[in-house]
Formats: sequence, C-alpha cells, structure tokens
Amino acid sequence: MENGNSISREKKIEIFEREFLPHIEALKTFAFYLTYDEDEANDLVQDTYLKAFRFIEKYDKGTNAKAWLFKILKNAYINDYRKKSKQPDKVDFEEVINYHESEDLAQNRYFDLQEQIVENMMGDEITRALNSLPSEFRTVILLADIENFSYKEMAKILDIPVGTVRSRLFRARNMLKELLKKYAFSLGYKDYRGRKEEE
Repeated sequence: MENGNSISREKKIEIFEREFLPHIEALKTFAFYLTYDEDEANDLVQDTYLKAFRFIEKYDKGTNAKAWLFKILKNAYINDYRKKSKQPDKVDFEEVINYHESEDLAQNRYFDLQEQIVENMMGDEITRALNSLPSEFRTVILLADIENFSYKEMAKILDIPVGTVRSRLFRARNMLKELLKKYAFSLGYKDYRGRKEEE
C-alpha cells in the first residue's frame, strides 16, 4: 500500500531528525560490532538511515525508533552478507555472527568492546571477559545491558523467540560472572555462597 504521499517531506524530515538521528552513535557501535570494520560500519549505518527515511511511513510515530532502526540495520547487514557470499537461501543471523567470529580468530583481530561500546565505563578485565564470550551471548549482553532493549525488542531485532532471548541472556550473564570471579576476588569481594558455617 502506497502511503508515501500522506506524509509531507517536511514532516518526514522532522520525524527523522527528532526520532531517528539521536540513535546514530548506538547504531554505529552495533554496526562496528557486526562488521569489525569502521568503513563498512559507517556504510551500514548510512544504508540504515536511507532505508528508514524511504520507509518512514511504515514507522509508527512515537514508538521505539531505536529498536526499529536496529532491526533495519541487522536486516541490511544480513542482506549484504548474503550478496557477498552469494547465498540465495535465507541467512541465519547467528551463522553470520559466527562467521565473523571464526574469521576474527583466524586473523587474530581483537575487538575492543571498551572503546567501541562503553568508553570509560568498564575496566579492562570486564572488557576482556565480554570479548571472550561466544558471539551470540555477547550480542544479547550488548543489546540488553548496554543498549537497554527489552526481551520483546531483542526478539524482534534478532528474529528469535522471547524465550530464547531470556535463556541466552541468563546464560551469558552467568558465563560473564564466572569469567569475572577472579577479578572480583582481587578487588576484595568474597563469595559466601555455601559457607553458612561462617555466618
């Protein structure tokens, strides 16, 4: 259905600037996380904004613009990956992430989550722990704990059921907790679980 004429260009620009542009840094971060390349990430963000403007009449004004943009970006990335790999079949998002993970290991590339996502918010130990997580778990932590998306929003962005989002995030946080145990102890934190006799 063609609704394009129902919104004036001026109104589109107003919506675009007010609701879409404030999320540009978050989109750049997520795009870099997917591509591991600054130029590709910038191209992906530009493509996302072009698509968002083109299909702005499909956006429900006042709803979660950030989640809508993340979904467009993720789909644009998958479509680009599909073109590059010449795969006519549907590409699974996690296969795309795992593809980049194995490629990065082969080339010994290191993604510094601290610099790209949460500058000056986390220590090196936390950054290293996050980077060591498998990509599907790192992704849910990025979306939930850094970008503050709800389970429902994450399910839409990643095209997986809400239950899968919940279980994956639970597992990711537990993995991170295990990785950070030694670091926590070095800072003076103690684990009193299972030590009732000391209470």
